Amino acid sequence: MGKAGTVLKRVLDVYGISQNKLAVAMGTGRSSINRWVNENRDPSGDAILEIRRGLQKINPAAAEEFIQLYLDDSFEDEAQS
Repeated sequence: MGKAGTVLKRVLDVYGISQNKLAVAMGTGRSSINRWVNENRDPSGDAILEIRRGLQKINPAAAEEFIQLYLDDSFEDEAQS
């Protein structure tokens, strides 16, 4: 699946944010977060923005890192090695 789940998992781990906490901040179910993190489903473009908004409520630095890593072409190469 896609890069967004890998990036999201890393950011949640690095910043100690639980899937449940992000789900609450986003106003969505934890199962959606879980599917993205485990790369069972890719978030839509709108969901990427919602993830950023949810992370922003919890930790602005996490939101910024999520977007930077998501947009960074070299991150995917790094994650695969």
